[in-house]
Amino acid sequence: MSYDKAATAAEFIRARFPEAISTAVVLGSGLGAFGNAVENAVSIPYEEIPGFARSTVVGHAGRLVLGKVSSINVAVQQGRFHFYEGYDMEQVILPTRTFGLLGIKNLIVTNAAGSMNSDMPPGSLMLITDHLNCMGVNPLRGANDERFGPRFPDMTEVYDREFQRIADEEANAIAAERGQESGTDFLHRGIYCALSGPTYETPAEVRMYRNFGADAVGMSTVPEAVTARHMGMRTLGISCITNLAAGMVDGEIDHSHVMDTGAQTAEVFGELLRRIIGRIG
Repeated sequence: MSYDKAATAAEFIRARFPEAISTAVVLGSGLGAFGNAVENAVSIPYEEIPGFARSTVVGHAGRLVLGKVSSINVAVQQGRFHFYEGYDMEQVILPTRTFGLLGIKNLIVTNAAGSMNSDMPPGSLMLITDHLNCMGVNPLRGANDERFGPRFPDMTEVYDREFQRIADEEANAIAAERGQESGTDFLHRGIYCALSGPTYETPAEVRMYRNFGADAVGMSTVPEAVTARHMGMRTLGISCITNLAAGMVDGEIDHSHVMDTGAQTAEVFGELLRRIIGRIG
């Protein structure tokens, strides 16, 4: 990854939004509506930002939204670049590198994921406690630039435990307001497994990843989370469970169902994000 490329993108963004930003949010498939709630928003299409790729997937608007959420300055990615779209890892992680050079300390990364845990149904959320990188590539492969981070970064705590505690507390608060017993009624905890895609998994693969200990499976998130850890950023990961993985129910998996379920969870997802940002910002 060229340091100069990330620095150029950061300089361009800073010229459009000169205020300090504390938290960045990456919105996954079907979750882009949260970006519309940003106040005093400055919206920049990805194609205008030097080096940024274009989102080609339905449900990814393809713009960076800068402004305020809960009085906190944020940078919100309405859509991401995926490895399966044909982009190399340098392109996939450029936004995260750029956030780091903007001085952003906190990253909230979200995705749409398939559940491999029968106790975690579609329409629920999963707090990512750890991940399995089964994408076949590491985003830090290649020459290391010490200005980004160390050659061999520790991955013991990719997903910040304090941020997870805050997320649990805010989920409990939302649940109490809704008359639910606890936040675990909609916010579960689990391990996310990242694959390269773009095919959904076979039933045999799902059985294998379940045996590995994974609770949900998707095609993103890990590159950004690893990169953020490399740069010393604190990361929180949340999956929107949009479907049960292959072989767990009859029928085929369809991207339109992923989009529909993401839209159905938009209210509680957005409220949870808003409260978390207010706390960690």
